Amino acid sequence: MSATAHAKAPTLAEQLGQKLMLDFRYYCEDNAQESEKCRTPMTSLPPALANLVAKHNIGGVILFAENIDNTQQVVTLNQQLQDAAKLSSLGAPLFISVDQEGGRVARIPRDIGTAMTGNMSIGATYAEHGTHYATAAAQVLAKELKVLGFNVNYAPTVDVNMNPENPVINVRSFGEDPKLVAELGGAQVEAMQNHQVIAALKHFPGHGDTSVDSHTGLPKVEHDKAQVMSQDIAPFKAIIDEGHAPGMIMTAHIQYPALDDSTFVSKDGKTMVKPATMSRAIMTDLLRDELGYDGVTITDALDMAGISHFFTPKDAVINTFKAGVDIALMPIPIRNDEEIAQFDTLMQELVAAVENGELNKQEISQSSARIKALKARYNLGDQSSSIDKQVSQANAVLGSKAHRVIEAQIAEAAITDIKNTQLAPKLVADAQHITLIMPDTRKCMALQQALEATGVKDKTFHCVSLQGFDPEQTQETLSKTDLVIAANASPAQSAVEIGGMDDVEALEAFSLSRSEQPKALEALMAQAQAHKVKTIFVSLRAPYDVAQFGQYAQVALATYAYNIDVDNGQTVKGPAFSALAKVLAGKISAKGSLPVTVNQADSE
Repeated sequence: MSATAHAKAPTLAEQLGQKLMLDFRYYCEDNAQESEKCRTPMTSLPPALANLVAKHNIGGVILFAENIDNTQQVVTLNQQLQDAAKLSSLGAPLFISVDQEGGRVARIPRDIGTAMTGNMSIGATYAEHGTHYATAAAQVLAKELKVLGFNVNYAPTVDVNMNPENPVINVRSFGEDPKLVAELGGAQVEAMQNHQVIAALKHFPGHGDTSVDSHTGLPKVEHDKAQVMSQDIAPFKAIIDEGHAPGMIMTAHIQYPALDDSTFVSKDGKTMVKPATMSRAIMTDLLRDELGYDGVTITDALDMAGISHFFTPKDAVINTFKAGVDIALMPIPIRNDEEIAQFDTLMQELVAAVENGELNKQEISQSSARIKALKARYNLGDQSSSIDKQVSQANAVLGSKAHRVIEAQIAEAAITDIKNTQLAPKLVADAQHITLIMPDTRKCMALQQALEATGVKDKTFHCVSLQGFDPEQTQETLSKTDLVIAANASPAQSAVEIGGMDDVEALEAFSLSRSEQPKALEALMAQAQAHKVKTIFVSLRAPYDVAQFGQYAQVALATYAYNIDVDNGQTVKGPAFSALAKVLAGKISAKGSLPVTVNQADSE
């Protein structure tokens, strides 16, 4: 690309292309399958997609777990994407983004990269360690993303989890205290961006007090403005005010009538309150003018039901841009030639919307200038290393011993004593027959192997998997048990945790099978209590479930995570289980502090 090409003012089409972030999760080159049925992962950039990136001056892409097989492959794919962008008329480098929050939301395979145990576990370390582990985790995540060719991470999540029933945030939040969330979130923004990965704070103006997942519906927050400002928005404001402003802020597909009660008519004719993503009062008047944020704003995925059920793709993008948001994320699926043609049409429609005055031409220009400035600040066009050198560097960094040590330290520092955890080592030592009641057999294996690795020997372990246990066999098992270690993981995984909207059908099937698990667990724990069998309860996820299950146990503790990093059929392990085993065996103490309020009245 010549210097003169860079010097000329970008055309309207070039500016609009920079304002789109596309996903290429699946692609079927043979066009034999309908888009909805295409499940061929895009792991090497096909010519048709390379041409689309170059032709339309696309500003960025988002990759998912399906796009990532191994180190060599993803480094090569990201280089292919940047090479395609170089062939565009602007020659502007791409934002290459990913959801690598750590904990439940991690796209790099856990056996390759270091996923950490998530934000709420970091929140549990705050009382003793301050922002130390927030910084350490973000540094690890950023180093591993950078070496693979990613330059944007949709993290940290600074939603304040005020609702125990929140299906989509819960342990993705640092906690319920806006000040704690702001401190830990600000530390993570600074750490990521110091390592040249652009942070994207999410989900503005806050997703913490919802009981609806915006992947599957349109949540509404009924707080008055004073509460919104003091709770939901407080972390965003503090992080901006304290000089940790992220390169990006992501919107929430949530209705906030106290901030904007204006309405729209949905594609099926219903009159509804505008979601924040499409609210100028929220995304421009509040975020830019009142809070003073001058960075790049980006929507949450526009294929989520909170948007796609109510807007056509064209209307979604136009309303997003009208609100003043800079980048539309995942505006339209692109999985075959037909959808490439549909995207061509969308681009024509967006150009027409500016030319006919529906979109403000000056605002589009200012928006593309913000995007250009952010790319320049992080020098995204610098690709001086060869692929072989990048792969060699990545192999040395990804999942390194030093990074795994940090992951283990956070997991250990987070374990929280909720009730009588100091009794656990004696209960474990005195028991001969230990029954593990777990959400699935892999978690049984992970805890048993972790206990044995800490020196818990000469025990007979029995596993009861809540996914589908035999009641008669379970009764027999419990009749000869000295100790029950029962664990629960709630709420069930959301769409974002298992990958996105493409997995909603799988999510629904998974949730149905899980819906009966808590009832079965409670019945089994009540039975153990009735037979005076000692019981330890472990909350593997959001610790609110202690209110339900803690009453049946002599000991209760929380791990905030249950991720498994190694699973080769025989060896199954993860940092949270290793940390839990050390506490149960008396090797370390549970020193974490609850970052959310848990009703323990029934568990004392």
